[in-house]
Amino acid sequence: MRVLCVAEKPSISKAITGILSGGQYTTHETPVNYVKNYEFDYPQTRSFFIVTCVSGHLTSHDFTEMYRKWHSCDAFDLFDAPVESTVAPDKKGIERNLLAQARRSDELVIWTDCDREGEHIGMEIVQVCRKAKPGIRIKRARFSAIIAQQIHHAAQHTVELDRRQADAVEARILLDLKVGAAFTRLQTLILQRRVPQIEAEKSVVSYGPCQFPTLGFVVQRYTQVKNFIPENFWYIYLSLTRPASQGTEETKFNWKRVHLFDQVVVANLFAEMENSLAIVTKVTNKTTKKWKPLPLTTVELQKAGSRLLRLAPKKVLDVAEKLYQQGFVSYPRTETDEFDPQFDHMALIDKQTADPNWGAFAASLQQGGYSEPRRGKNNDKAHPPIHPTAHANNLAGDEKRVYEYITRRYLAACSKDAEGWQTTVDVECGGEEFSATGLNYRLIVKERNYLNVYIYDKWNGHHVPDFQEGEEFEPTTREIRQGTTSKPNYLTEADLVTLMDKNGIGTDATIAQHIQTIIDRDYVIERMEGMVKYLVPSTLGIGLIEGYNQIGLAKNVSKPQLRRETERRMVQVCQGTSTKNDMLHLSIDQYKEMFILVRREFEKVTTVGITSLLSAAFLWSVKFLIFSLIMCYFRLLIFFVM
Repeated sequence: MRVLCVAEKPSISKAITGILSGGQYTTHETPVNYVKNYEFDYPQTRSFFIVTCVSGHLTSHDFTEMYRKWHSCDAFDLFDAPVESTVAPDKKGIERNLLAQARRSDELVIWTDCDREGEHIGMEIVQVCRKAKPGIRIKRARFSAIIAQQIHHAAQHTVELDRRQADAVEARILLDLKVGAAFTRLQTLILQRRVPQIEAEKSVVSYGPCQFPTLGFVVQRYTQVKNFIPENFWYIYLSLTRPASQGTEETKFNWKRVHLFDQVVVANLFAEMENSLAIVTKVTNKTTKKWKPLPLTTVELQKAGSRLLRLAPKKVLDVAEKLYQQGFVSYPRTETDEFDPQFDHMALIDKQTADPNWGAFAASLQQGGYSEPRRGKNNDKAHPPIHPTAHANNLAGDEKRVYEYITRRYLAACSKDAEGWQTTVDVECGGEEFSATGLNYRLIVKERNYLNVYIYDKWNGHHVPDFQEGEEFEPTTREIRQGTTSKPNYLTEADLVTLMDKNGIGTDATIAQHIQTIIDRDYVIERMEGMVKYLVPSTLGIGLIEGYNQIGLAKNVSKPQLRRETERRMVQVCQGTSTKNDMLHLSIDQYKEMFILVRREFEKVTTVGITSLLSAAFLWSVKFLIFSLIMCYFRLLIFFVM
């Protein structure tokens, strides 16, 4: 039996071939120089394998010729315009190779990545191959890592292609095309009529149903920072300084009221404390734990990459994808933060004992230090959490840093929680209550456990000396101090990833791309402050979001609600409780309603108002002029709406 195996990318097809063939295969050229066909016998299934690949999505979607040109129809018509799927011109060589190999094959096995996108790419491959051989049998190989055990198991235990997941992706592609095109044409054509520079430069003011809510988060935080008004507060500071082995040590007691915004009230409370001794009302000693990290998901990898490794979320995923293709880590796109109870951790831990940096820690896990990883609350039923699949000792640069983080995180998850001894001292002084809490370092952190390998976590506390219940003392410092509320920071990439994940904007695999898109479109600017990179909206980005916000839509297209509902419907399609057509109709109807309202408000702005703004801003630089005019345009829109 001849079996045609098609992977998602060249590196995966070569890796699969190396494992299944034992290194004994022949290579044949194809019409595409980076795509090879590998042939070999696979006696385990009594088959002859031909392994090849595509390069991501094989087909592209666009409107038919009647609707494709910008002035060929009203923008609203795009919601119902027919869409055609064609093989992209640069993929024609891949298509010819698939057609030729399918004609000679009895069975087609899809080896694309095992996620929604992979199922859709698999369906694209099926559609091409059935053109050459309608009756070809279709199977799917499921795997999470490029390691021999999983690849052989996938080849010998093929399953059915998940058409529901493919349908969900198809619906999302069509929805994003229709909504994005309709709102982009609306925004751009109206602004081109009113802002000559946009008309002259043929600039496109692009809209995306995921990108705009993402931009909305950045603008919302920017507005909070700019509108922040600091407020003074007052609190009572109480401390005791005692002799210590090395000089003196100060124990600070926190006021249980924390702080108050009324200075007179604080002064009155402080007056009641005058000349009062402090009395220790309670001393509590207890064991405390610092929990080890949960198993690693894609979202957590992106957040950690941004916060700890100083890498953009998209860069982190790109590096992790490369490590996956090299067979060093598992599939890096997963929502699962719990391992299957039957997962063989010891086999993976054993591979890490050879590492000079964490090998000794891995060995300690084999000698009694192992503890089952914590179980999170998410399981996508497709892939395990991200983990190392092989030891890598020849990596460099970002690949080394990302691999090290994934490995240390995995070993930490297989270790035990850190344990310490916490002392809390409650004090009453003149009717006011205070407390001091910290790690008693004379008993120290009893067991560091996972902290010995997970260098990204610290466990610091304040030394609390011995106190006895009923003890009285004269505070060394007792005074009123003033503070000021702190304004929030601009969003970091890690903050934005968290907000998008929480609000259902994009998936674990697409969040990073949406962030990169709003940066590439000049809606958001990256700003470095010290070692931290913040995201700040451009004038264009602010103007677009403020304009939509002030229209007063029931479901704002710049807010996360609509997209969150779309993502929920995608899950329903995957689960079989909804269909692709139902999802499309419901979502498109919602966006149609918003489109009608937005266009009506946009067209209230007069050309006279825009013209006066042009002359007033004449001396500004051309690019900033465009941004400023758009901002002014939306402010005028707000004026006329109000």
